[in-house]
Amino acid sequence: MNNHDIDYKIEGQEMQFVEIELDPSETVIAEAGSFMMMEDGIAMETIFGDGSSQGGGVMGKLFGAGKRLLTGESLFMTAFTNEGAGKKHVSFASPYPGKIIPLDLSQYGGRMICQKDSFLCAAKGVSVGIAFQKRLGTGFFGGEGFIMQKLEGDGLAFVHAGGMIKEIDLESGEMLKVDTGCLVAMTSGVDYDIELVKGVKTALFGGEGLFFATLRGPGKVLVQSLPFSRLASRVFSAMPGNPVGRSKDEGSITGGLFNLFDGN
Repeated sequence: MNNHDIDYKIEGQEMQFVEIELDPSETVIAEAGSFMMMEDGIAMETIFGDGSSQGGGVMGKLFGAGKRLLTGESLFMTAFTNEGAGKKHVSFASPYPGKIIPLDLSQYGGRMICQKDSFLCAAKGVSVGIAFQKRLGTGFFGGEGFIMQKLEGDGLAFVHAGGMIKEIDLESGEMLKVDTGCLVAMTSGVDYDIELVKGVKTALFGGEGLFFATLRGPGKVLVQSLPFSRLASRVFSAMPGNPVGRSKDEGSITGGLFNLFDGN
């Protein structure tokens, strides 16, 4: 194995956190801002990229870090290493209500394709790269689905998703249509594309967006019920300073008119 073999425990229901158990000299890498707590004896270090082994010396590290910029992430990640003599624990928290999903990459052919903001932490050695979609239409219209994260290795990685999670196994040739924001992760064998919603009325008044993702098997797909973009939109629309939010008097005729035109 190339990755550190870490143990873990996921705590909580709606607002979960994952507790990682590190043996001496074991390391876990995490996104900036996900750290929750750790025991004495664990050292923190800011690193370029994901800390996986890369060729090319300094240029290789810069290339790995630069890939993260394309997914909207920071150039840096944080490595947590157990420098003590016994087992130590470090915990990482969810950024918003949902579920933390452990992914044993060795069970998925060593690779998973994930939404660009879903990665939480992983055993050292897991490579966090980018996965461009091959079709031009996906690039222009995919929204959340254009540039995705690619997790590679043979160790454990943890991703976060909003709301409830549905795991779906697609047979060869079987197709599933998903809102682009609801897609969390998929195995590398799943064919992914963007499709235009048919019908002018559906596109204008349906409230579901102009495009959705089409996923064709074989492979495994993870879908979330509450994308962060949807949650943020609801919160913003209800803010007192938002004129649209103030005008939406739920249950009134005025509120009904606003709901008609914004799809809620």
